[in-house]
Amino acid sequence: MNSPDAPSSSLGLTLWRQTWPMAIGVLALLGFQLVDSAFIARLGTSQLAAQTFTFPLSFLIIGVQVGMGIAIAALISRSLGAGENARASRLGSLVLLLGAAVIGLLAVALWALQAPIFTALGADAPTRELIRGYWSPQLLAAWLGAALYFGYSLFRAHGNTRLPGIMMVVTSLVNLVLDPLLIFGVGSWEGLGLPGAAWATVIAFGVGLAVLGWRIGETDWLARRGLAAEFKASARPFAGIAGPAMVSQLMPPLAAMLAIAVVASLGETQVAAWGLASRLETLSLMVVLAMTMSLPPWLGRCYGAGDWDQIHRLMRLALRVIVAWQLVLGLAMAVAAPWVALALSGNPEVRDDLALLIRFLLPSYAALGVCMVVVSAGNALGWPLRAMLMSGARLFIFYLPCLALGAWLGGLLGLAVGAAIGNLLAGVAAWLVLRRILASPRRRPTAEPA
Repeated sequence: MNSPDAPSSSLGLTLWRQTWPMAIGVLALLGFQLVDSAFIARLGTSQLAAQTFTFPLSFLIIGVQVGMGIAIAALISRSLGAGENARASRLGSLVLLLGAAVIGLLAVALWALQAPIFTALGADAPTRELIRGYWSPQLLAAWLGAALYFGYSLFRAHGNTRLPGIMMVVTSLVNLVLDPLLIFGVGSWEGLGLPGAAWATVIAFGVGLAVLGWRIGETDWLARRGLAAEFKASARPFAGIAGPAMVSQLMPPLAAMLAIAVVASLGETQVAAWGLASRLETLSLMVVLAMTMSLPPWLGRCYGAGDWDQIHRLMRLALRVIVAWQLVLGLAMAVAAPWVALALSGNPEVRDDLALLIRFLLPSYAALGVCMVVVSAGNALGWPLRAMLMSGARLFIFYLPCLALGAWLGGLLGLAVGAAIGNLLAGVAAWLVLRRILASPRRRPTAEPA
């Protein structure tokens, strides 16, 4: 870690070294999700629409696992920053066991309640029939992916972002090879169709989990003794971080469900285009997502050591990088929108709608990235409630009202413009909140109660 008086160039180099492996990994991971959707789009608009209806529930699982991962990274990195290595090992064992159990129970509940949930989201009977064969292997893939993510969080808390980045690339390549084989078949075998995409992910995550488990077994990051006592001692601080963080992460799936309901009122073609745009959104935010993974453990160690000057410099540098990167990428994608849409969809109507969404949404992700980084930093620095409130305001005060109003006034065009305005307002609000926090007298903040 850099010293408090380290030059900004050295700080930027360290931030780059911490972030680039995760950025490549996130690019690979989200890229294969986009590839999934692109292959499914070749099956037909109905299959793509069926997959799109599952996105909010998949995001729900991801929200829970990311909220727990934030708490994992924060508590372990703070323990390491304070020199409490034995406690960090006990925490590592606890969160891996509890995390896998929680996600497993959630997956079972979503499988049992699939019919009423997808009906409420607006899926008709033929679409629900397509979903039924896809949903079981997709839930298994989600559970394996969550276990893999908890392992990544353990490595990130110990300052190792390279192995998680490499493993994201490896699992993505395995999925990329298996996708066309399992979806479309090979030779005389016709393939599995839509469920084939989920089974490809199951195999890819299974390979990644085996490799990651082997590497964790070579470390001393886990403990077998003292877990019960550590659970009693750490349950409250873990809940104080994980609770608000999970609420923050669960808000996007809820917002996604409401957004899908709005888009479904416009038609099946618009739902299919919105699904591809959602996949493209996460891919275009790869640097932001990578920084939300690499930055909090670093901030947590600075917090544990009381290095508040370093925290100030890190946040200023991170936001500059995010705004510059997302603006350049967003404008380039807006110009290339027709060709990007052509590469992702074979349906002319879906292509036109997707190009429209890209032109308005992608440039607005510069502001969205600011809000995401501020929320992530807030969880690492003892402000989980403020982070939760910022996340809620982004979705339910800015994004959804603007999206719904735009759709009501101008159809898909209005929806795209409204969503972009909502992202812009959220980014400005998050920046103003962070500016006020950083302008306060420098002190070690007291963690907010859950």
